[in-house]
Amino acid sequence: IAPYFAVGVIHLISSAILGFGGIYHSLLGPDTLEESFPFFGYDWRDKNKMTTILGIHLGLLGVGSLLLVAKAMYLGGVYDTWAPGGGDVRSITNPTLNPIVIFGYVFRSPFGGDGWVVAVNSMEDIIGGHVWIGVICILGGAWHVFTKPFSWVRRAFVWSGEAYLSYSLAALSLMGFTAALYSWYNNTAYPSELYGPTGPEASQAQAFTFLVRDQRLGANVSSAQGPTGLGKYLMRSPSGEIIFGGETMRFWDLRAPWVEPLRGPNGLDINKIKNDIQPWQERRAAEYMTHAPLGSLNSVGG
Repeated sequence: IAPYFAVGVIHLISSAILGFGGIYHSLLGPDTLEESFPFFGYDWRDKNKMTTILGIHLGLLGVGSLLLVAKAMYLGGVYDTWAPGGGDVRSITNPTLNPIVIFGYVFRSPFGGDGWVVAVNSMEDIIGGHVWIGVICILGGAWHVFTKPFSWVRRAFVWSGEAYLSYSLAALSLMGFTAALYSWYNNTAYPSELYGPTGPEASQAQAFTFLVRDQRLGANVSSAQGPTGLGKYLMRSPSGEIIFGGETMRFWDLRAPWVEPLRGPNGLDINKIKNDIQPWQERRAAEYMTHAPLGSLNSVGG
């Protein structure tokens, strides 16, 4: 538990410093920085200075992104839930740099099985994306530092402290929704071993757990029907693959390390379901079923 405690203490101390810095820059900064440190001086109405500050921030974000790349490639690696053996820390030696692959995520549909940027399912793609974002942020930051706002930009935006606050809150809102989508659906960027199961994963885990139980009790899971005539344990997806049946069929497109070994070319493999389920898969599914990230009374862990 020591590393987690240390991380918590560092964040606690850092938050106090950041909070004090925010109060200082809000109340005293505009009046004193211009005299003491001209480089850091600013006026909310100074359009050129505001875009320069924007550029510096973009550059810092780019450096932060590339620091993650350095950590993943050269400084010990990162945790990969898809690594052989059930997840492990590994170095990312060959990040994906193909722009068609990286930006293909951005231009995907958010509906159906496409999944927009949340569909990323390999650490190579995640680290490659950070390479691209790091370079773009640094180049964009340099451009904002060394150029002045175009005339249409000067006319289109409101140049005041309150306006900058509103722009920042809107950006934070967008990033918050994106992070929520990631943590809810993506188990590559947010490994379930560390953050708990995704919503779809918990649902599929419940179907899997009861399939294993009833199969041990003698049920023929490949042919058993539910009260509506649909498959009780297994059924067909819209594309014809064999998937888990019941309410969890809406999450049929889930990909998770504990269930992938049971798949074949046509979805779940009946022979593997009957003969190859391993104890670690049962334990992991049972754990994920009982820790569903669902804030409702009808979830097992709700």
